[in-house]
Amino acid sequence: MSVTLTDQDKLTLRTAAYGAITLLAAAGAAGSPHRIATDGSIALASATGLVGHVLAEKKGMNLSGKSVAGIADHVLPALTAAMSLLKKQDPAEADNFRSTVIVAIEAAARTQKGEPSPAMAEMARKITGALDAA
Repeated sequence: MSVTLTDQDKLTLRTAAYGAITLLAAAGAAGSPHRIATDGSIALASATGLVGHVLAEKKGMNLSGKSVAGIADHVLPALTAAMSLLKKQDPAEADNFRSTVIVAIEAAARTQKGEPSPAMAEMARKITGALDAA
């Protein structure tokens, strides 16, 4: 199956994936946000297939916000939109995207000593919920 993604579609995928890591870093600020962001980004850079090629571009994303809520306002819908557009074109790539994001949030959460903080765990649940809402 051939997948055709517009520049906007690619931006949505990148915003969703890297935004998920940004949200975790913001939620885990009591730990090491830099380590969370680094480990999550390394996991995203390990993606393969179409998703890997799109995430490797790393351009055009706006992941800024004045608060975690502000970042979540555009990242969580982007996660759902990314899954929806990939499911329509290639369900295998949708699965690839979902598993890539899940691995990245697990990698980011592992940087915490012991279990992730309650705030980080809740953010991971919200990210997973957004992925599964499509």
